[in-house]
Amino acid sequence: MTTLQTPPATTPSAAPGEFAARWRALPVILSAMFMAMFDYFVVNVAASSLQHDLRASEAALELVVGGYGFAYASGLVTGGRLGDLFGHRRMFVFGMLAFVLASLLCGLAWNSWSLVGFRVLQGITAAAMIPQLLALINTMFPAHERPRAMAGFGATVGLGSVAGQVLGGVLLDLDLFGLGWRTLFLINVPIGIVAAVLAARWLPRHEQTHRPRLDLIGALGISSALALVLIPVTLGRPEGWPVWTWMAMAAALPVLLATLRYENRLLRDGGQPVLDTTLIGDRKFLAGMVISGGYLTFFAGFMLCLTLLLQNGLGMDPLAAGLTFAPLGLCFAFSSFFARRIAERIGNRVILLGASISLLGMLVTSGVLAWYGSAVSAAVLIPGMMLVGAGNGMAIPSTIGAVLSSGIPGHQAGMAAGVLTSAQQFGNAIGATVLGTIFFSALGTAHGTGDFVHAMEVAGLSALVVIAVVLAAAVTLTRTTAD
Repeated sequence: MTTLQTPPATTPSAAPGEFAARWRALPVILSAMFMAMFDYFVVNVAASSLQHDLRASEAALELVVGGYGFAYASGLVTGGRLGDLFGHRRMFVFGMLAFVLASLLCGLAWNSWSLVGFRVLQGITAAAMIPQLLALINTMFPAHERPRAMAGFGATVGLGSVAGQVLGGVLLDLDLFGLGWRTLFLINVPIGIVAAVLAARWLPRHEQTHRPRLDLIGALGISSALALVLIPVTLGRPEGWPVWTWMAMAAALPVLLATLRYENRLLRDGGQPVLDTTLIGDRKFLAGMVISGGYLTFFAGFMLCLTLLLQNGLGMDPLAAGLTFAPLGLCFAFSSFFARRIAERIGNRVILLGASISLLGMLVTSGVLAWYGSAVSAAVLIPGMMLVGAGNGMAIPSTIGAVLSSGIPGHQAGMAAGVLTSAQQFGNAIGATVLGTIFFSALGTAHGTGDFVHAMEVAGLSALVVIAVVLAAAVTLTRTTAD
């Protein structure tokens, strides 16, 4: 992050007034991305504490994670539209302060279901501030500086994810003021207030806004289609798979198809749909969506399941479990730092290389679990985790930039970036919900170390399938770009 604060000595001044503070302001706006990802993943390391203090059920635990991601992803496009309407600086500051309030409410939650509700609110407020980041980067930075700023954006996504595990464990161990897991949310309050004040001072004040029409039908339709899958999958197993769960999942595809048909008609009539359906027909963009969503599906599910194994299966405290993720985080930071340089030499194949390394990491992890069984330790899991971190750090920060530079028309670039970012966050929600459900289903009612290892093996095989799909999409993106 510190490398982003000072531009090279030869970089020309590209914008007058407030824009001259662009490198000073970049860490401020990236702090929002860091907080949003940190708060998604930090509940993983607090899973055992939440189960103990709030008596959270497995379904509630999955919704504490997945509900945030679902609300976050569902609101991203609408949040971007509101930024166009009212100004990105104004919406960023408003979203940050609303996120602070939602975090405060999470820290004050009195039971598991109140925490689920406040987490959904927290996801909605994150969706109000995060879309403004890409718009502000586009506004503040001249074209030759944007790749460097976007690299910082991509790296922050991963670093915030890993920091949620590592710093979350440290905060739980410190138990500041005896607040326990509540500190994980309350820490956002002072940080968010400072970020909002600095953003109000440093971000561009004079923006040209226009009045786009909010495609509420499209936004609600796409969100509803996903909810019709995620909610039954989360609640189905604990409730014994009642009829309504199957009916809801069966309705998801018709709702999605009807929404896409409406979006296509709206586009033909000159409207502004949430999703430009012509983008879906672009193989490069479709591959980018699979990579963006698939990578975060894999990563979110992997982090949640591995945390449950370390804490509940191996009996590690939150600090030890969190620190176990530190080598993964260092590998992520190292590879993301060099990803842009590698991309300058091999182009979009950097995503293919990253996905291959992540796949190797999952194979190593699965092999270790199968070899050691109930005798597995955190130490023998670390090499596979390091490979996963290195692969993710190479691919995740590169994906959006690679897709946008692969021939997406300029007038569709903003929408394309928003959809790819939404795909990442939907992947977060799907990963925590689906892979978490697979993990708990394999665990069953027995809770011995061997049972947790078995559950991780089953969830790991599912994660392997996801990362294999991502690898195939990366091959497609590389080939179509080369053509």
